[in-house]
Amino acid sequence: MNKPIIIGVAGGTGSGKSTVVDNIRKEFGDEVTILCHDYYYKGNPNMSYEEKSKLNYDRPDSIDTDMMIADIVKLKAGIPMERPVYSFVNHDREEYTVSVEPTNIILVEGILIFENPKLREQLDIKLFVDTDADVRILRRLRRDINERGRTLDSVISQYLNTVKPMHEQFVEPYKKYADIIIPEGGHNIIALDIVIAHIKSLLEVNEKTKTK
Repeated sequence: MNKPIIIGVAGGTGSGKSTVVDNIRKEFGDEVTILCHDYYYKGNPNMSYEEKSKLNYDRPDSIDTDMMIADIVKLKAGIPMERPVYSFVNHDREEYTVSVEPTNIILVEGILIFENPKLREQLDIKLFVDTDADVRILRRLRRDINERGRTLDSVISQYLNTVKPMHEQFVEPYKKYADIIIPEGGHNIIALDIVIAHIKSLLEVNEKTKTK
């Protein structure tokens, strides 16, 4: 296997990061491995559900980024690894893990991935998905209610008390580290075409280097 290309996809909650990731995955198929920062939320098994539901999950220290970096290093070295699984319904880590094989493209997705300098160093391409706040909150409302079993009031409260201030502190200031800023995410076809073309060129370079 060639040395993998590590692509970071950051942006605020509901910005369209997953759509960008899905478009890249559709283009390159089995060559792609996806690692979401959300997989690495720290577990709190000794806390009650009520206590866990009140935690601030939008701070960098809520996620085990060091573990994610270690897993990326393994994949870059061609070594399979076991990633954690997090339940947003129970606010805790599951007891099982998921096996991940190294591939030529590793997509690292999350709102906070540019905040950590050690994680940024692992990324060959850094994409920031930039979408208006009113669109993002509407998308988050739909996702958290439909997929995570939250109530309308709880989503609004969480957004105002933690998501919005943490975005302003730990997400928005770090888009300056992006190589490419993609307005409107997966709906920006021109930007996606440019990104996909660049990935293809890097894969070609890697292949030529491998055959020399």
